[in-house]
Amino acid sequence: MILPLSLRRPLLLSGLVLLPLAWAPLDAFSKDHAFLINASPSLPNWAFWLDKKAPIQRGSLIFFEPPQSELVERHFGRGPQMFGKRVLGMPGDVVRHEGDAVFINGRKVASLLKVTRLGVPLTRGPQGVIPESCYYTGTGHPRGLDSRYAEIGFVCRSQILGSGRAIL
Repeated sequence: MILPLSLRRPLLLSGLVLLPLAWAPLDAFSKDHAFLINASPSLPNWAFWLDKKAPIQRGSLIFFEPPQSELVERHFGRGPQMFGKRVLGMPGDVVRHEGDAVFINGRKVASLLKVTRLGVPLTRGPQGVIPESCYYTGTGHPRGLDSRYAEIGFVCRSQILGSGRAIL
C-alpha cells in the first residue's frame, strides 16, 4: 500500500521530531543494560541479560572482570575477559577449606581441583571472612574457574560489571 503524498510528508516530519524524544530513554537504558552471549560451559545458559544497577544477593548471577593472570590468559586468551558466576558467599560469610571441600558458613559449596583441564596447577582460594563489598562466586560446573582458586579469589565491587539473568 502506497500512502498519498499528503500523508507521507506529515508522517516523515512527525518521525523526525519524535526520533530524538525516543532516543534519550533508549540511550539511558542501554547504558545500564546489555545482552551477553556465553562462550563457556561453566554456566548452562547461552544468553544473559545484564543489569548494571541490579542489587547483588546470594544466588545472583554476576558478571565481572577476573584478575589478570597467566592462568586466565592461557585458558581464555589475551585481552579483557568477562566471567559470569553465581554469588555463593556474601560479605561477612566465612569460607573454610577442609581437604578438597569448600564450605561457606558450614555448608559445602564446592570441591577443589589440583590442576586445570590443561594441567596447570591451581592454588587454593581465600579462606576466612568475606570482606565488605566482595563476594565468593562459583557455578555447578566441577571445572569452573571461580573463587575456589586464588587466581580468581573474592570478587569485589570494582570488578563487577553487573548482575544478570539467563534468558536463553
